[in-house]
Amino acid sequence: MARLFYLQGIKHSFYYKIANEEHMVSVELQPKRGTIFDRNRRVLAVNLNRISIYANPREIKDRAKAVKIISAVLGLNGDFATERLSRDKGFVWIKRKVTNKEAAALKKFNLTGVGFVDESKRFYPNAGSACHMVGSVNIDNKGQEGLEALYNEYLKGQEGFLVATQDAKRKLLHSYREDFLAPKNGYNLILTIDEVIQNIAERELYKMYNKYHAKGATIVVMDPKNGDILALANFPNFDLNNPAKRQPDSVRNRAINDFFEPGSVFKIVMASAILEEKAVDLNDKFDCENGAWKIGKRILHDHRPHGVMTFREVIEMSSNIGTVKAAGLLGADRMYKYMKLFGFYERTGIDLPGEVLGMNRPLSRWTPTSMLAIPMGQEVTTTAIQLASAISVIADNGFLVRPRIVKRIENEDGETIKEFQPQVKRKVISPMTAYRMRELLMGVVESGTGKKAKVEDFSTGGKTGTAQKVEPSGRYSHDKFMASFIGFAPVGKPAIAVAVCVDEPHPVYFGGDVSAPVFKNVVDESLKYLNVKDTRPGVVK
Repeated sequence: MARLFYLQGIKHSFYYKIANEEHMVSVELQPKRGTIFDRNRRVLAVNLNRISIYANPREIKDRAKAVKIISAVLGLNGDFATERLSRDKGFVWIKRKVTNKEAAALKKFNLTGVGFVDESKRFYPNAGSACHMVGSVNIDNKGQEGLEALYNEYLKGQEGFLVATQDAKRKLLHSYREDFLAPKNGYNLILTIDEVIQNIAERELYKMYNKYHAKGATIVVMDPKNGDILALANFPNFDLNNPAKRQPDSVRNRAINDFFEPGSVFKIVMASAILEEKAVDLNDKFDCENGAWKIGKRILHDHRPHGVMTFREVIEMSSNIGTVKAAGLLGADRMYKYMKLFGFYERTGIDLPGEVLGMNRPLSRWTPTSMLAIPMGQEVTTTAIQLASAISVIADNGFLVRPRIVKRIENEDGETIKEFQPQVKRKVISPMTAYRMRELLMGVVESGTGKKAKVEDFSTGGKTGTAQKVEPSGRYSHDKFMASFIGFAPVGKPAIAVAVCVDEPHPVYFGGDVSAPVFKNVVDESLKYLNVKDTRPGVVK
């Protein structure tokens, strides 16, 4: 009687607490992470149910046998399994988010102290497609890169919990639920990306990247009217479903993380400024010095010799000498003004993490050679996304728009939580100048250096670029180049603008040979897919 009184009376609270801890359990309920869709609601990232395996080492009697079975079935290192099962804990993870085949195989052994729990795993149906935009998550479904990281607070949802009774075998008795808060699933992202155009762009870029043994390659396909990014791809890339196997050089989003000297594609800025300020007319003539022009101690070269040419021909044939002479009539102040207007002194503001800003000097720090170098794309740096924005100014009647990746955020029922409207940043040039530039750049494709960008069924305009890379010594390389092509189509009413940038292609390295064919194939298939009608052969204001 005394012992009974002691246990049930004096020690009641003590044993009641132990019993509660043994039979009452609090379970964290994970929300479903939001889905990422393309503009047509094709799935780019989704969560799937997966089984995770844990153990209570204190309940495992034959540890050596358990280690042997777990290592063999789950493909784990024996030392790793031994260390896990040797811990003096009631719960340790063995392997999370395993395949159904692995879980079924281990369940057959009915190991005491080994349990299974449902979790969700991020899955990317297209593997490496759009990997640098979509980004990735860690094992706990937390965004680490790309849109997964930038919009993690919207995608992740809110955790819930369940407090319930469990039986002697640690099975939850849901009928004895004490407290419950349902998890709140994450919101969905609707992107501007079009999966079809993304696949076209990646296929054509990879063919070129592989053919010319390039160090890297980037393509941006943009709707110039509203800034929608229809496709963005980089090589090398990686499989989002196997992040452990990716190479360090494949992780970088080159479209926004790499800056470089653009070379002759930068002449679109100089030509636009010259025509806008009426410093030169398209029919004004310049002596291109047969390909070599000595100015002081410096000799300026063209890639091939030219004599006297009109300014139209200067741009069509990409003459460095003619462009520098025309830019001299514009002057440094106005050159600098239009470089800023076109956005080369600021980030584009694209909704992706990690966009860099190039190293462009203010006017006060220009050197005596700047007026010779900048007009032909030296002593100035840019990114691929800046080039896509710049060519879109000409395609969109002179307005600079902010590139965007995400159109809106929705809940599970399809209700809009947040919408991102197109944003016009400023007017850069007049519609008439934009019209004349479109006509001029169509000439580049029809009869100039961009002939390989010509599309049979659509009128196209654009500019080639072949820039020498700068060596660590500070001198220009003679065997490392950045090959580029930027353009739009159709010329009358551009539906897409494209920038293709290729890092160190070889043995061929000219933008007109390497990048222009990629532009051609992407434009041809994309416009047909979009059911765009051309306005050949003229240009419509």
